[in-house]
Amino acid sequence: MSHENAGYQRLFETEEMTFGASFPLTGTNRSTPDRHDELHLAKHAEAVGFDGLWARDVPTYWPKFGDAGQTFDTWPWLSHVAAHTDEIALGTASIVLTLRHPIHVAKSAATVDQLSDGRLVLGVASGDRDPEFPAFGLEKAERGEAFRERFEAIRTMWREDAPSLEGEWGSLTGELSVVPEPTTETIPMLPTGNARQSREWIAEHGDGWLFYHLPERTLADYLFDWREKAGDKPYAMAVRVELAEDPTAQPEQLHLGYRAGVEWFQDYFRQLADYGVDHVIVGIGNDDSEAALSRFADEIIDAV
Repeated sequence: MSHENAGYQRLFETEEMTFGASFPLTGTNRSTPDRHDELHLAKHAEAVGFDGLWARDVPTYWPKFGDAGQTFDTWPWLSHVAAHTDEIALGTASIVLTLRHPIHVAKSAATVDQLSDGRLVLGVASGDRDPEFPAFGLEKAERGEAFRERFEAIRTMWREDAPSLEGEWGSLTGELSVVPEPTTETIPMLPTGNARQSREWIAEHGDGWLFYHLPERTLADYLFDWREKAGDKPYAMAVRVELAEDPTAQPEQLHLGYRAGVEWFQDYFRQLADYGVDHVIVGIGNDDSEAALSRFADEIIDAV
């Protein structure tokens, strides 16, 4: 699958598996990360060879869930990052469509896309933090249908002037247009996880699929089925990484990832590439984030 969007091309239109880094790059989850440190690390990640920077959409902080993403709202944060980087792709992992009005999403995403010269790629999700649904006036059981309706509405708002649309979110009657337009006909959208949809729906409507870390056997099965249904549409996944000082250290299981030496990670990511993974979003868990980003780029990205 080909797409004119510059971010999509950077991440997916290459013969090699690419790597992105997820905010907060400082590894700070519960408290507000220092924006100057985050921006410095974003520029450093681009300089050492990462292909993408990914921001999460976490409207509220729920202590039971354990993190607040990068804390800053996705759209102004990515606009700020866009102004201080040059070519690295900018991604959302992921915008919770059920908690945002589709007109706002269409306008905000197109704005970031324009300000970044087409570097934006959207992961989109149905939401998984239970208290947020009543806070936004949404029934949790209705999120699957809401996701589908809003997904298609956003696409239509980008592609058509003054569209006529109606959904549970409201209606457009052919009198209003959403501006600005994206740099291309549509911004790529990758459903995240299952998004309360069938895999057939994701394969047909998504520009790719973004998933969480899976055991390797499960991942291989998922990718085989994905290729059967979606052809060459890309598959991206997130992995938490902690680099051990000992390069020969064997893996220790972490939540959604591993702590291991670089030699094990080299083999692990080569295996992901062999399975057919197109892009990996790395969450660096080391205390010295700048050194860990450099080490990951030098010893893993360059070696895979």
